[in-house]
Amino acid sequence: MFPKIKEKILNKERITFEEGLALYESNDLIQIGELGRLAREMKSGTERSKWIYWNKNLHLNPTNVCIAHCNFCAFAKLPNEEGAWTYTIPEALEKVQKGINSGANEVHIVGGLNPKAALPYYLDLLKAIKKEFPKLHIKGFTAVEIDFFSKLKKITPRETLGLLMEAGLDSMPGGGAEIFSKSVRDDTCPDKIPAEKWLEIHGTAHKLGLKTNATMLCGIGENVEDRIDHMIQLREQQDKSKGFQTFIPLSCHYEDTEIAGTVEPLTAFDQLKNIAISRIMLDNFDHIKAYWIQLGVGLAQVSLNFGADDLDGTVQEESITHAAGAQKRGLEKDFIQTLIEDAGYIPVERDTVYNVLEVSEH
Repeated sequence: MFPKIKEKILNKERITFEEGLALYESNDLIQIGELGRLAREMKSGTERSKWIYWNKNLHLNPTNVCIAHCNFCAFAKLPNEEGAWTYTIPEALEKVQKGINSGANEVHIVGGLNPKAALPYYLDLLKAIKKEFPKLHIKGFTAVEIDFFSKLKKITPRETLGLLMEAGLDSMPGGGAEIFSKSVRDDTCPDKIPAEKWLEIHGTAHKLGLKTNATMLCGIGENVEDRIDHMIQLREQQDKSKGFQTFIPLSCHYEDTEIAGTVEPLTAFDQLKNIAISRIMLDNFDHIKAYWIQLGVGLAQVSLNFGADDLDGTVQEESITHAAGAQKRGLEKDFIQTLIEDAGYIPVERDTVYNVLEVSEH
């Protein structure tokens, strides 16, 4: 199996569902990692084969009020529930200012499905951010949020995206994808849009010129066949619309969630497989991100030798994963660069759409 897959990677041939499944079923993590690293080198090219990207970014979660129910979420609160919040525009701008003061050039905006903080609220927020911080890149709103805004306003997702772009939206994150398997979504997040709608909204964003990311959330009761199917659906959408920048394998954090104790948590072995196999399968995605907020900095560093080429960034103020037990908040530039260099790679500071800002070669 391994020699055949290696040959296909070297020849830039597409890996099949069955081959991806065979990789998941193998326990030879070292060989899987070597294939993931080879796939990254083939994708990035010789000159950039040692580059690992990162950026200075701020997460802004303007509201945790959410009327949807996901049993893996510890972030959401019902309206009027203790601990619920919705920032005023000045409060949100204050959070953004703190990020700007720390050097952030991107704000990543996602929140709950809150009827009182829907499209009009976010249009005002984006306009206010762009007025105060015109050079700041706004990456905002999952496809689930776009669908929610559209239904409340009784307009199409395309119209919603157009209004948000006019107000200042520059790109979209990849959240809300979870696992595309209908049976898993029905069990864990029945209120979220189905896979087809998620893919359709991202396809629409790509047609409008927005770059977007894509995610996969594991450890919520899915099997490895579900994971491979998820990747292949993303790969097929990318063939059509070509606007995905980065794939981010995520893992569920269980503290204070309903799903805690009902499914087996992902092991480090699983997480490294997800990184490597996604790099091997997603031949038309330029980047694979090791999201250190969820992996932890140690495993994220190791994943750089399994095919990941992006560590995300400084990630200030993130609230969603921390609500479910993640501990580390925010990294400094020097530490991120040390993580990358100690793994044998070259730190490359980027902007949101992968324009290179600084190559830190020593």
